[in-house]
Amino acid sequence: TDDVREAPARRLMASLWEAGAIVQAHDPEAMPAIADVYGSRDDLKLCENEYAVLNGADALVLATEWPRYRHPNFDTIRKQLSSPVIVDGRNQYDAAWLRNLGFTYYGIGRGQRVSKRGRVMDTLRLAS
Repeated sequence: TDDVREAPARRLMASLWEAGAIVQAHDPEAMPAIADVYGSRDDLKLCENEYAVLNGADALVLATEWPRYRHPNFDTIRKQLSSPVIVDGRNQYDAAWLRNLGFTYYGIGRGQRVSKRGRVMDTLRLAS
């Protein structure tokens, strides 16, 4: 849907901006609605496709369940990210398989803890 009024991604983006992050986002339906809500911002880049969000990003955050995101090219993702980190807010991906591919993987609600050195979001410019 293109309705972003109650979208969890809005709260996530606000938290990331509060931490000083730059958000690069893609959604196959909601890009015009996101542009309407946020307008032009230096800390928001709306990308034309799901791989464009990876350019210069420190991590990939999956915050939606669109079918086109279910089977991405993980080799491309790993090569384009500045660090191979995936935060899977929908638990769509197999954690063990991604770790074997060399990713640091965080599945929301899977009982993982971030090191005491800081939260994952503190130092990452994230793509969602």
